[in-house]
This record gives sequence, structure tokens and C-alpha cells, in this order.
Amino acid sequence: MGVPRTPRQAWIEQGLQTLAASGVDAVRVEVLAKALGVTKGGFYGYFADRDALLEAMLAEWERESVDEVLEQVEQEADPRDKVVLAGRLTLSNDRMLAIDLAIRDWARRDESVAARLLRVDEVRMDLLRTMIGTFCSDPDEVEARSLLAFCMAIGNRLITVDHQGRTRDEVRARASAIILDRPPVLPPPGS
Repeated sequence: MGVPRTPRQAWIEQGLQTLAASGVDAVRVEVLAKALGVTKGGFYGYFADRDALLEAMLAEWERESVDEVLEQVEQEADPRDKVVLAGRLTLSNDRMLAIDLAIRDWARRDESVAARLLRVDEVRMDLLRTMIGTFCSDPDEVEARSLLAFCMAIGNRLITVDHQGRTRDEVRARASAIILDRPPVLPPPGS
């Protein structure tokens, strides 16, 4: 009985973790094999080369950040709740935000990655436009609110500032209320 082969998904996940932690240049077969505690030989049973792994990583990121999110968002009835859930699923999760930011950095230097990022961001913005458009009829305001929601989802964790006696969660709840045109849902005390 032979030693079980490291699953293809483990290589992809380790690649995404390495990308998030150290950037695309650090995603090398030897580095991933060492992190997985295996030899690099098993890699070539799944991938022709590093580029094939990078493509698989991008496909996994897109699947997780678009397909899985849309599937879960569709379970919500209220458009405002859909917007909140989409933001929570895609960019509030430490893992997904780190991967997303690393892909944004990578896209600055690679046109094919930039095209893929544009496609993913367009899907995200289209969801926001559609949901916000259910309670806001001015197309200019729909676009502005959609952009603000997207910027808040990405930038909220990147900006370090004192909110002058307010918690970040309180300020974020009020910002969401403005974007979603509803009373703020404040976090419970001590959360």
C-alpha cells in the first residue's frame, strides 16, 4: 500500500495561503511542497507547471468569492440583507480579504489577472447595483451607493483611525445605514 497522494485542493489552498501571506512571487512549487510537508513530485500529477497552479488558484478564488457568495446571497429575501451578507462573505473574512488584496496587488503587474479581477469586481458591483436599485430609483445614487458599499467592504479593515469615542462597529453600522437607507443595526454591547 502506497502513501496517499497530497490532494490537488491542498496544493491550491497552500498556494492561496502563500499568495495572501507573501505575494505571487512566493508561490513556488518547492515552497508549497515544504509547507505541505511533501516532495514536489506529487505536484506534477495535478499541474503541468506553476502557471497551471496559478490559474487553478485564480479559479478557486473566483469560485469562492463569486459563485459561492451568490448562491448564499440568493437565500436572503431582503435586498438590504443580501448586500450585507455579500460583504460579510467576501471581504469580512480574514482569509478572503487577504487573498483578495494579494490578487489586487498581483493584478497591477499582470494583465490577465487584472482582467479576471475586473470580471469579479463587475459581478460584485452588479449585485450591489441590483439590490440597491430595489430601494433607490436614482441611477446616479445607485452607482454612488454601490461604490461606497464596495469601498467600505474593502477599506474598512485597512484604515486605522480613532473614531472619537465610537467603536469601529458603531461607525460601520451607521455607514451601512446611510448606504442602505435604513436605521442602523448597532452591534450588541461588548461585541
